[in-house]
Amino acid sequence: MADEKPPFASIDDEKFPPRSTTRTPDPSKTADDALLAFQGHENDESLFVSPADNARLLRRIDLHLMPLLCIVYGLNYLDKTTLSYASVMGIRKDINLKGDDYQWLSSMFYFGYLAWEYPTNRLLQRLPLAKYSAFCVVMWGLVLCCMAATKNYGGALAVRFFLGVFEAAVTPGFALFTSQWYTTAEQGKRVGIWFSFNGWGQILGGLVAYAIAVGARVHGSAIDPWKIVFLVTGLLTAFMGTLFLFFMPDNQLNARWLSPLDRRRCVARVKSNQQGIGNRHFKLYQLKEALTDPLTWAFAFYACASDIPNGGISNFFSQLIVSFGYTPEQSLLYGTPGGAVEVVALVVSGYLGDRYRNRILISMGGLVIAILGMILIVALPLHNNGGRLAGYYLTQAAPTPFVALLSLISSNVAGYTKKTTVAAVYLISYCAGNIIGPSPISPPKIPSNSSI
Repeated sequence: MADEKPPFASIDDEKFPPRSTTRTPDPSKTADDALLAFQGHENDESLFVSPADNARLLRRIDLHLMPLLCIVYGLNYLDKTTLSYASVMGIRKDINLKGDDYQWLSSMFYFGYLAWEYPTNRLLQRLPLAKYSAFCVVMWGLVLCCMAATKNYGGALAVRFFLGVFEAAVTPGFALFTSQWYTTAEQGKRVGIWFSFNGWGQILGGLVAYAIAVGARVHGSAIDPWKIVFLVTGLLTAFMGTLFLFFMPDNQLNARWLSPLDRRRCVARVKSNQQGIGNRHFKLYQLKEALTDPLTWAFAFYACASDIPNGGISNFFSQLIVSFGYTPEQSLLYGTPGGAVEVVALVVSGYLGDRYRNRILISMGGLVIAILGMILIVALPLHNNGGRLAGYYLTQAAPTPFVALLSLISSNVAGYTKKTTVAAVYLISYCAGNIIGPSPISPPKIPSNSSI
């Protein structure tokens, strides 16, 4: 399926309003922000964007937006997987986890995410995009810090639920940022880049957890090492959320690092998307369009099915590595190459998908690599620790099709209400898969004296 033909047929907000027997609403109250930006400048020749201007503006946009999107998205993955590091650092014993408590603790994050996904998509449309996103980032960082204060299973469940609530805004919000600022030909690579920071988050998380574990073992610590992991990552996230608040614009029209003329030019350069840059008004016909589009549910089915294995691996990868015959301390370090595999797979898939204008077909390569990795884990002899560990690394290429579909929602779905609805359905299905994933898994047998 080539990207030139958007899979989501949609009606442009301003050119083709829905048929109605009621009086036409005031355009100033329903128009997209892009239309309002051009009022009074319809014949302004200075808004023509030459190839040189386009290249200059693209470099400037990348310089100011991509670092923030990438770092915050990396922390998004790191924060929700800190539980995996803590699982081999003593949290199971300290808060008295028994039986399938750990599985439910892993899944509770996605219950919060699922419950708040549609409301947060409506808020992303209704409220200033950057400010609401920044609020959620700061809050999830502070909530993560609260994990260090939990004394029992019930308290940990509550923290994990609210962590999911506040992180629910990140992926759909970042997809909206991408669709606002980049042309459809530019979006696949950019989504692949910021999503690839999941891998960088895994690398950073493993190194930080390993350093804390070794430091605590050699020098001792006033509090448990797993608590330090939650505090360090939570405070870092809250700090980045504060920077996000001050430096990320809601859209082109309030970007302080652009001149007034360049702001309008940045809107003009994405005019070919025919999607606008933001519309805070809920449109019922777009909601119906989204819910009756078969591709919405095809995407949702894939998100659910593909994330069933992800739900198990992402929450159990430290314990999985321990089950291969490595120590808990080694598992923190040996998990980091998996993040590098994810980075390479997503960046290469995004680049080639945009270059050859066929994101879905090219993204399937990552899924094939992941299936090969799973075969190695299952089929190799139990004593082949290195081969099974290599198999785990290969499984980390699996997100490439998920990200390709997310980028298609960003670039090919027109209408803000429809775009946010399709994104919500997609990510609710992602949550469902991640909830199902850990359910049948029994935690790998780890000696009781092996936690750090």
